[in-house]
Amino acid sequence: MSTSMNRREFLGTAAAGAAAAMLQTPRTAFAAGAPAASRQAWKIHTVFVGRSGGAWPKPAFDPKAEVAMFRKHLDEAERSLGDVQFVGHELVQTPQQAAEVAASLGDASGLLLFHLSIGTRGEMRTLVDAGLPTVVFSQPFSGHDWMDVNRWRKAGSRVTVFATRDFGEIAMAAALLRVPGQMKHTRILAVPGPLAGTAPAQDPEQVKARLGAQVVAVSYDRLIEAHRAVDPAKAEAEAQTCWLSQARTIVEPSREEIVKSARMYLAMQQVMHEEKAQAITINCLGGLPIDVLGYPCLAHSKLCDQGMVGACEADIDSTLTMLLFRYAFGVPGFITDPFFDTAKNAVIHAHCTAPTRMDGPGGQRAPFDIRTHTDDDKGAALDVQMRVGQAITCAKLVNLDTMLLSTGKIIEIPDFQDRGCRTQITTEVKNAGAMLENWGAGLLDSYGWMAELHRVVFYGDYVQPTRHMGHLMGFKVVDAI
Repeated sequence: MSTSMNRREFLGTAAAGAAAAMLQTPRTAFAAGAPAASRQAWKIHTVFVGRSGGAWPKPAFDPKAEVAMFRKHLDEAERSLGDVQFVGHELVQTPQQAAEVAASLGDASGLLLFHLSIGTRGEMRTLVDAGLPTVVFSQPFSGHDWMDVNRWRKAGSRVTVFATRDFGEIAMAAALLRVPGQMKHTRILAVPGPLAGTAPAQDPEQVKARLGAQVVAVSYDRLIEAHRAVDPAKAEAEAQTCWLSQARTIVEPSREEIVKSARMYLAMQQVMHEEKAQAITINCLGGLPIDVLGYPCLAHSKLCDQGMVGACEADIDSTLTMLLFRYAFGVPGFITDPFFDTAKNAVIHAHCTAPTRMDGPGGQRAPFDIRTHTDDDKGAALDVQMRVGQAITCAKLVNLDTMLLSTGKIIEIPDFQDRGCRTQITTEVKNAGAMLENWGAGLLDSYGWMAELHRVVFYGDYVQPTRHMGHLMGFKVVDAI
């Protein structure tokens, strides 16, 4: 029911995110949401495989002219993304050349392999077997060798195929090839340490082995210490600049409570800087000393606006989902508690915090009100007015091996007489009744209510690129209806 993100929309989002990263100084580069290593371009090795004289695309085919044409599109993608460097560019026409290139891929993050002509499956298989995450780009009439990609994937290779005439999708392929390397340079702070979610995701060793990210436990005491060390004048300035002067309305919280939340953000930012972290998730219900720190709702929102990840309730599955989408598509996620309204064929998504820049760090802020946290009517939380008519993707990586995925469209900002969490959106879906019956796809029944409940909402339709990302990262994508 929603349309896929087009080339212009993707390049605009990705370029904004990359520009934000590139404009950071070394002291604040983590605030762009990218690992320290992304201050240098991610290397993607490109190889062109094809020769003349075959039936497809035609006997008089000129592979060198084809390479020159693709090089122009690569230059365009490199400029648009801002943090990718294409290297290599070899033309492979023989098995020996394929073997030589496969042995020289070095420290590249991924391999972008251009399928130019028929009869090259042996050379392509040699390159895929080198072990890098690989995208095969195969435009129509290049030959039939694209059929082997599924076979190679079933044999264990992390490979996907872009079968398209749209050369603008080269940028999407490159963006996805960054992700495995970015995850390997990612540190996630868990406060105070124990995680919530599916069992494999709660195990830092499994997270490291499967996705590359490192989970680091941080105590409440350390956060309290950082909170106390914040200059009160800086907290006042942060509150005034980011929240008090920007809110549409301030309903329940006092100025003092909002300043406390701003101080919480500065404390979290400092600890993340010290740990060189790109994400933080906090057990914020049932353990956090809110009398000292306040709720982190405003802090999580600003971190997500800046391109980092701030995630509620120590939810590691949602944290990992937000990181993957941030790296691949440049957009923040809105963790939600979903509710069904079959009368409208809809799912209502609600929580007490959300990014205000759902289009990415370079996007405009949505209007927002500052409220209390609904569960106990304390602290400072956000009611963000999201964009009616916006296509969305709803996703969650579970068990480190399966991405639950669905799409929808925001059709209203509901008003349930002040019931439920502060930020709310009603999203029309394909089949609300079937989604209700199939909630969690049978994968989450044994992990507790939060693991089963939470989902993450993103602006845009990312179904097909997420399937490609799954092939490159080694996880399945399940249509959650």
